[in-house]
Amino acid sequence: MINESDLSSWLEATLLFQGLSQSEFIPLVQIAQLQKFNKGELIFDQGSKATGFFVVKIGRVKVFKMAPTGKEQIINIFEPGENFAEVAALDGKPYPASAATLEATELIFFPRMIFLDLLHQYPNIAIKMLISVSQHSRHLAGVIEELSFKDVPQRLAAYLLNLSNKSSTPVNIVTLDLTKSQLAATLGTIPATLSRTFYRLSTEGLIAVNGSQIELLDLPRLQKLSQFLA
Repeated sequence: MINESDLSSWLEATLLFQGLSQSEFIPLVQIAQLQKFNKGELIFDQGSKATGFFVVKIGRVKVFKMAPTGKEQIINIFEPGENFAEVAALDGKPYPASAATLEATELIFFPRMIFLDLLHQYPNIAIKMLISVSQHSRHLAGVIEELSFKDVPQRLAAYLLNLSNKSSTPVNIVTLDLTKSQLAATLGTIPATLSRTFYRLSTEGLIAVNGSQIELLDLPRLQKLSQFLA
């Protein structure tokens, strides 16, 4: 059972629903459903019927596509406070990709048809959804650019710099937040190629690898590498 007061306070802090009035939160909380998943559990499969969208409460979720060869491409990773699958929830078409948990996860689920009724009644919520769709479209355009115009060393450099930038203060040591296979799927490569790339950047003096900890030895060169378009 969801505590409506606690859920309302939590949703207010999410990017999607920030700035809404209390009267707009009440119907959102009333239709919200808490769903719990174990690590590695499938949330929905590509091509399945879109029943609604999700906001991550606890844990992390990967949205990915799988090639006929079995190669996985991770499109995005969603963390607490972030939402996903809203496009399919809006247009009613099947989910265009699959989603699975990276760890034990709790999601807030919003059923599609009931949520669409709310959009007709509360224009501010509809505007928030449009902004969210736009942000995810920009991210997807960035993923396409990375995969189309950058090689694996450039993608890895950009990923490591992004990890560093997530810190409240600039840091030269980052901790990988994904397994090697997950990181390879995010960067559009395979684990063997990723290992060779780590070795290359290490021998060139750009990074030092100590297990999951990566020391960024030459930030200017890493930045130049990450920004270069082939």
